[in-house]
Amino acid sequence: MGKVIDKLAWILVQDGQFLAVRSEGKSLFYLPGGKRESGESDQQALIREIREELSVDLIPESIVYAETFVAPADGKAEGVCVKLTCYFAHYQGNLRPDAEIEELRFIGKKDAAVCSLAALEVLNWLMRSN
Repeated sequence: MGKVIDKLAWILVQDGQFLAVRSEGKSLFYLPGGKRESGESDQQALIREIREELSVDLIPESIVYAETFVAPADGKAEGVCVKLTCYFAHYQGNLRPDAEIEELRFIGKKDAAVCSLAALEVLNWLMRSN
């Protein structure tokens, strides 16, 4: 495997669909989250990233590991992969796009064409799990 982009992601499922976001100027949706900053735990980084992107606060004691996924990174050179360490969590506040996020949407199997490759991995996993 070539270069790996290590990211954390939040899986929020409602009515059989999961929350996905699209950045400004991009066409594909991905799971909300991002990279750790120096010295941050997974939990600290995920809470910070979700607050920055969606203006809500994850409830720390509700954060539970879900699964880790690896997929080719969209828009990157061949051989570059993204590794998503995913967590479920409850939240407080009202979801709304913030920072670089232009749109949020709940995605189901009918929306596969607008998903990043990593989001498709999560979608397929969720469908197998139910």
